[in-house]
Order: sequence, then C-alpha cells, then structure tokens
Amino acid sequence: MVTIRRGGLLTDAEHHLLALWAAECAEHVLPLFEAEQPMDTRPRDAISAARAWADGEMRMMEARAAGGHAMGAARPLRGASRLAAYSAGQAACVAHVAEHDLGAAAYAIKAAQAAEPDNPGAGRLERDWQRAHLPERIRALVLEDQTRRNPICWYAFKD
Repeated sequence: MVTIRRGGLLTDAEHHLLALWAAECAEHVLPLFEAEQPMDTRPRDAISAARAWADGEMRMMEARAAGGHAMGAARPLRGASRLAAYSAGQAACVAHVAEHDLGAAAYAIKAAQAAEPDNPGAGRLERDWQRAHLPERIRALVLEDQTRRNPICWYAFKD
C-alpha cells in the first residue's frame, strides 16, 4: 500500500520505519521523564505501542490512544521530563499521521536542551544522534521533511 503525504508518497514499510525511528528518538530521552516520574509508565507504553504498531501487533487507534496517554503524563510537568513524555506521545501517534515522527524528534531535541541548559550544543548533539540512527531507506525523506517543516518544529533541526 502507498500513502500520499505532504511532500510525496509513503509506502507502508517506510511508514513503519518512521514509527520505529520515532520510538528510538523518544526512548533516547525517556530517562529524563522516568527520573522524575519513575512509576508512570505511560510514555514507555507509548513507545512500545509505536513499535507494536510498526510490527503489525497493534491497531492504529490503540497506538494513537497510547500516544494521547503519554501526552497526558506530560501536561502537569515542566522542562525536560515534560518534553520527553511529549516525544513518546508523538512517537505513538506516527501510526495515525506519519509526520508525527518530526514531533517525536523535535520534542526529544528540546528535552535534551532543557536537560542541559548550560550546554548550547545539547540540542545539536541530540539531533546528530537521531540522524545517525536514521534507517537509510527513510533518510532522505526525513531530512527533506526536517528542512521543510523546521519552522513549525522550533527550528530544532537547523544546521
């Protein structure tokens, strides 16, 4: 199956790779949430839901709902923990709208920046880590999307 998206076509396999990459981005900053809220599993559950959907083990509506629960965990918080939970929520919502991968990545970058406010390079390090973990099959797609949608993602992807 092929999906039409902003900027071009997207196969199911590519959509699934976007979800897996978004889950990896969110999981990379998840410790920032879990350090503050160790008993709240909603963000970790959302990351698992993104992976389960990509593996064909969960329906889109269930993954999207898990994303909403992770974002609910974020709302009362501030700083890096909040942003990390939002990243997880966005990752799960890739099942619904593929471009939520950018949300997961951007929130993870913002979480890394918030965790190290005295390090002006923290966001760039996170962005570079994410790009190093991009599967080759979706690399050009993601980099083009990051350039195109950078303004609505707080310029998190700027070079």
